[in-house]
Amino acid sequence: MTAPVPAPRTNLPLDPPGGRKAVAVWSIGVAVYFVAVIFRTSLGVAGLEAADRFHVNASALSTFSLLQLLVYAGMQIPVGLMVDRLGTKKVLTLGAVLFTAGQIGFALSPSYGMALAARALLGCGDAMTFISVLRLGTRWFPARRGPLMAQLAGLVGMAGNLVSTLVLAPVLHGVGWVPAFAGSAVAGLIVLVPLTLFLRDHPEGHAPAPVTASGPPGAGGFVRRQIAASWREPGTRLGLWVHFTTQFPAMVFLLLWGMPFLVEAQGLSRTTAGGLLTLVVAANMGFGLLYGQLVGRRQSARILLALGTVGATALMWASVLVYPGDRAPMWLLVVLCVVLGTCGPASMIGFDFARPANPAERQGTASGITNMGGFLASMTTLLAVGVLLDATGDNYRIAFSSVFFLEVLGITQILRLRGRALARERERAHDRRPVATAPSGEPDPSSPSGPVAPASASA
Repeated sequence: MTAPVPAPRTNLPLDPPGGRKAVAVWSIGVAVYFVAVIFRTSLGVAGLEAADRFHVNASALSTFSLLQLLVYAGMQIPVGLMVDRLGTKKVLTLGAVLFTAGQIGFALSPSYGMALAARALLGCGDAMTFISVLRLGTRWFPARRGPLMAQLAGLVGMAGNLVSTLVLAPVLHGVGWVPAFAGSAVAGLIVLVPLTLFLRDHPEGHAPAPVTASGPPGAGGFVRRQIAASWREPGTRLGLWVHFTTQFPAMVFLLLWGMPFLVEAQGLSRTTAGGLLTLVVAANMGFGLLYGQLVGRRQSARILLALGTVGATALMWASVLVYPGDRAPMWLLVVLCVVLGTCGPASMIGFDFARPANPAERQGTASGITNMGGFLASMTTLLAVGVLLDATGDNYRIAFSSVFFLEVLGITQILRLRGRALARERERAHDRRPVATAPSGEPDPSSPSGPVAPASASA
């Protein structure tokens, strides 16, 4: 009897090759994201100076970050559509121009209103970076590397946060507002050079299926079809809620309220508080590598890691806020900052649910929907903390209790969606398995029912 031969696998998407060229191209993209994060988080080390410069209270100060995140979150789906339609290079280039202009404008703004407009422009450019970097990772590296590349991108972003804390903060205190912020904007001009000269959207021979605005009669427009198709996938919605629930506690702490909380509520010096913010970033980088390896090797760990991170974060915040006395001990603040370092890596897990749920031509849109989750939560909490501080006479214990309401909402949605999302993911992986055929071309009944899925189906 003739042995069965495998069916051709041309219908399966071929993995990109990876290699040195992929690393070089991806590095250009993450360099742009690195600079965007420096600009995004620069206000986190200048919150008290901004309040003095523009003569504003806590609510008005929170509006800076709130508006920036509002623009960022609102741009996520449009940016995802742009990446799917126009490609990574064009979107990244536009983003770099916008966030550089925003940083320069913030440096030179003479009034609160102009400074708000500059932060909005910065948020618009910043919104175009991370989804583009995720797209580069999926187009240049094998799918099995997807979780690790996403975590590495997040790690580079946290390195940008580290630069804000270690470099921009002392420069700001040493040379003043305008030289510090205007000088940092030079980094945006520098990354534009390799971006425009060397970045490519995908390797030769690995272009995604063309995305057009046309479709069958009654199918609706391109935008509506892309969004609807991505949202119908439970994996996309689960990714959004994982990102929503895990990211915001650390984002709120680093972006604006960590420094005031540590200085005003905990009585620490600015230097010590800056060291604790640095600890959050350093822990984030370390946990990013760990989470990337765990998820890449064991997909079943995704839900456990996400829920475990949320639980640990809630426990540590509760311990700090209810600690008897006016101030928590230093060891407890250190543990809190280490645990907050897990929030960023855990939020990347959201993309590991959205990625396998959507084909290549919808990756940008699905990533945009997912990425919107954490920034919506961060925006809500930033505003809530500012309003509660003003309403309670700077009672940080009451203000930071708003964290728990959003965590409960997020956990409820994760538990509701996880069963459907994982079942759908298994179905898609099964549908993409190669089927052995007999010489006649018909399916061979002797073929095993459970062949191993190719690497491109395992992301």
